Amino acid sequence: MNKYDTIIIGAGHNGLVAAAYIARQGRKVLVLERRAIVGGSVVTESFGEDFQVDAVWTGGTLRPDIIKELKLALPNVKEKPAFISLQPGGNHLTLNANSIKPFSERDAARWGEFVRFMNKSANILETACATLMPRLPMNFNIREGFGLMELGLELRLAGRKDMLNFIRALPMTAQELLEEYFESEAVRGAVASLGIHSLTLGPMSAGTGYTLIHNWMNRGGLAHVNVGKAGEITSALANAVRSFGGEVRTESEVTSIQIENQVAKGVVLATGEEISAETILSSADPKHTLLNLVGAQDLPPEFVWHTQSIKMRGSVAKVHLQTNGEHGIPAGTIVLAPSIKYLERAYDAAKYGEISEKPYLEVTTSGSTVSIHFQFAPYALKSGKWNVESGTVEKLALDSLAEYFPNLKSSIVNRKLITPKDLEETYGLTEGDLNHGQLLLDQFLFMRPIPGWSNHKTPIDNLYLCGSGVHGGGGVSGASGRNVVKVLK
Repeated sequence: MNKYDTIIIGAGHNGLVAAAYIARQGRKVLVLERRAIVGGSVVTESFGEDFQVDAVWTGGTLRPDIIKELKLALPNVKEKPAFISLQPGGNHLTLNANSIKPFSERDAARWGEFVRFMNKSANILETACATLMPRLPMNFNIREGFGLMELGLELRLAGRKDMLNFIRALPMTAQELLEEYFESEAVRGAVASLGIHSLTLGPMSAGTGYTLIHNWMNRGGLAHVNVGKAGEITSALANAVRSFGGEVRTESEVTSIQIENQVAKGVVLATGEEISAETILSSADPKHTLLNLVGAQDLPPEFVWHTQSIKMRGSVAKVHLQTNGEHGIPAGTIVLAPSIKYLERAYDAAKYGEISEKPYLEVTTSGSTVSIHFQFAPYALKSGKWNVESGTVEKLALDSLAEYFPNLKSSIVNRKLITPKDLEETYGLTEGDLNHGQLLLDQFLFMRPIPGWSNHKTPIDNLYLCGSGVHGGGGVSGASGRNVVKVLK
């Protein structure tokens, strides 16, 4: 048997961040990845000649302190791309003060204050994501309390007004939050789309104020950055792991975690190979890690029940198009979200296990390639199966965009559809949930992944969680991969 100090299951961005920090400390680290390429869902893949796309997450960036501490050669985002909301008649809305004026002079005047509040709120939330959450309602030690003191100080330094408005915003609906700033339905709908992105809720659902701030934090604003370059993030991280002496193995699927007397001892690969280590970290989602790789027989019954109750329920599909370059779609992040009511009706279909006939779409381009984020396409269809219904998503997406970009269909050379089922089977996202668990009020801070287990630990000694399903995770940031290292010290 090979033996390492630390084994990390999954070479997604959080797993690689954790591996790099641990390897930098001089420990013998092994990262095991099921697929032939690293990256997990933060990956740029080829689906044909000259057909390179960010398969799941669009671009993104790690937290600046992670980039600095690991000395990663990643691009620094200087200019924010445009964020454009498609409107009937071709009078599209670019989200900035000048372009908002034709829709509402009052909203244009309020735009600067809204952006200031969102940036301030994102900074507070980023501090929260960097803070280890105590195992409430369990007793917590002084070390865990220091993190909460820092968070409290950050809140206090924000000023009384911003502090109270931030706390108010978290449980609010995106609709309620935006109605306090804007009167134009076009502006409200465009911004509200960020509050439901990758989430199976509508903008009239409680807690979408929180997800609006969360997604704003990860993107650094409304629009995606580094489009077409998601793979550069995880490639740079894998190189950093190796430069610090760590090892990354692809095509090495972990099928089980070896447990002896409630202590993790190693892993077993699909080939039958056994590898032992003093510490096991899993960047896979909590359900897969605990119910499949460990198994209910080695876990307390109540803990198993809570794990089974984690809400996943993904509802995102991806339509990637290779074109001849004549698609007519402008650069930036383009959304089909004309109003809050439109978004809510799109979500209504998902409530009943149906594909939205008038979906919320988010479109990005990278050269001649076009990527379409489609909501809502529920993982659990009420009738039909994804191998039959996949064509429906593609047709709805193209028909919806053809109204605004008439040359799109004729420009298509090749295409790739990724369904929620594909997200599970290919990218290891249980129920197609991009965030390893929905970003809901009952699944954030000390309640993520489940109450009482928010500090990366599990009932199995020496087994820790470090993926997007734990506190700090969700989207592309690397925060949960960095935080787990604080627990191991």
